[in-house]
Amino acid sequence: MGEFFVYSLFFGTLLFLFPIFVYLDAYADVAENKCYFSLSLFKYLKVFGGYLQFKKEGIVFHLTKKKAVILPYRQIAPMRKKFEITKGFQLTRFHQIVESGGEGSPAGVLFASALQVLSGQTFSVMQTLHPFLSLKNGVLLREERTFKITLQAATVFNGLILSIAIGKKLLEAFLKWIRKKRSTASWKKQPSSSQA
Repeated sequence: MGEFFVYSLFFGTLLFLFPIFVYLDAYADVAENKCYFSLSLFKYLKVFGGYLQFKKEGIVFHLTKKKAVILPYRQIAPMRKKFEITKGFQLTRFHQIVESGGEGSPAGVLFASALQVLSGQTFSVMQTLHPFLSLKNGVLLREERTFKITLQAATVFNGLILSIAIGKKLLEAFLKWIRKKRSTASWKKQPSSSQA
């Protein structure tokens, strides 16, 4: 019984500290107003996917053929604060390919060159700050008018970091609930205008 407990504790701790890789694959087509995406664990275990569109009401996430979720534009800023990523989540890969029209025009070539230079400079700074980060960028020129982006990003974390992040969010929600209860209780204790 004692050996089983020791082995369970060892393997549980190992799994808790084992790195978890989450991959995001995305393909955006501006002409179609669609961005297809897929989230997977260790690149091969798909968690979920779908596509999103930009509408007047907000960003529409199509998760299945019959299920879609609308995120209004005014809620995007508060959502960023709510789902803030901690330092424990490390970006390990960012690969992108941009397809742009204007292969035969000087403006198209100039745009592609500027995009390549800008990405190169940004990636150089990121590579200096994070030497382990895999960065790739490419620009393809096409004859037809088009603008498409293909990207793959990966982040790594472990069970400990995930538990800390979830615990932080649960603690924030608990403290918010306590403050709400206190303000409601103090409001109920106040005498009404008829009693005053």
